[in-house]
Amino acid sequence: MNNNFIKLALVVGIAGSILGLSNPAAASGFQLVEQSVSGLGNAYAGVAATAEDATTVFFNPAGMTRLQDSQMAGALHYIVPSSEFSDSGASRDILGSPLSGGDGGDGGVSAIVANFYYVQGLNEDWTFGLGINTPFGLSTDWGDDWQGRYHGTNSELITLNINPSLAYKVDDKLSLGGGIDIQYIDATLENAVDTGLIANPLLAQTADTLGEVTGDDWGFGFNLGLLYEFSESNRIGVTYRSKIDNTLEGDAKFKPTNATAAAILAGLPPGTLVNTGVEADVELPATVSVGGYHELNSKWAVMADITWTEWSTLDELVIEYDVGAQGDTVEDFDWDDTFRYGVGVNYRQSDTLLWRGGIAYDEAPVPSKEKRGVRIPDNDRLWLSFGAGFKPARGITVDVGYAHLFIDESKINNTDGTGHTLVGEFENSVDILSAQVVWAF
Repeated sequence: MNNNFIKLALVVGIAGSILGLSNPAAASGFQLVEQSVSGLGNAYAGVAATAEDATTVFFNPAGMTRLQDSQMAGALHYIVPSSEFSDSGASRDILGSPLSGGDGGDGGVSAIVANFYYVQGLNEDWTFGLGINTPFGLSTDWGDDWQGRYHGTNSELITLNINPSLAYKVDDKLSLGGGIDIQYIDATLENAVDTGLIANPLLAQTADTLGEVTGDDWGFGFNLGLLYEFSESNRIGVTYRSKIDNTLEGDAKFKPTNATAAAILAGLPPGTLVNTGVEADVELPATVSVGGYHELNSKWAVMADITWTEWSTLDELVIEYDVGAQGDTVEDFDWDDTFRYGVGVNYRQSDTLLWRGGIAYDEAPVPSKEKRGVRIPDNDRLWLSFGAGFKPARGITVDVGYAHLFIDESKINNTDGTGHTLVGEFENSVDILSAQVVWAF
């Protein structure tokens, strides 16, 4: 009973810690694939089939039947994104005047992302697992006075996913698994509003109001997995995570930046740019992953996978105001579905030391420079990863990993709803440094 209480306390404490962390996107879109450090070392290639520790709860719950002991796994990922904007000289407002302001500096926001997993065998055939993680996240901050302020200034999206799961060993070759996702989402979107332009086009860019929209919600989904073992050294895994529908409810607040903006704001039609309640529907995408794992000999193993993400569910973001004189705010995305391809290799130097390496190509959902936004100035990326796992004591495994993401040049030519056109390009990259401890008992 005492051990169970300790385990419960750990789960609750870790859940609270995860919720308090900010989350920068590292995979395409605003997905966070950083759910395991052992997987990071291979650029997450083949994680649907690897099933080497408790992190398989997320990547393929069927893989829990491979674990011989009960396990706890906890990880921290330090994600360091960099995003710098260069104006092409063509950025203009509706009158054709250049957009004022600076380049925003580095809009990337570094943060720590945590995940926790627990696996417990129930009998010879059934295994229970629990995962607590952050599958989606976003954090960018360009400041309030940069050129793209009308498109976005500060953006943050945080998720917390609680994922209880079960796995069933059908026979020596086939295992099936599944779980439910109980997911909390919290979002903050900020941008400048050209209040002067609303009152009189000749006053464009002279009187800004800072707008902030916040909202949160709980959503529900599920995940399914299959693992087929041709032999001890060859297996394939297939996993599916469902989409999750959310209706975020919260508040919109507007703050004028100077006396002119305050005077204009007071003279606008009643209900326009006033603090009010808001509502917005957000549909987080489904994913399907197929992975394979093959041991060449006692030293070397290779793995590969392909993952599809249904980003086309994110067509547009519509923010509905309780007081609606200004009408809804609509942000077009028109995103495409994407694929991610990965290959990896392991080298077992000894019974206590394993080296990992991997490479992956991750497509971005953004269809064009006209649809690219400043909140997620995304593009296709190449992952290069390496890592190691070592066992300092019986039942303890420590994993470390590092990845660098090379992101293609991201051009933008985006016009917002009031005629501000931002033209230029973003130079982006991401570094990830992670550590994990797995305790088998």
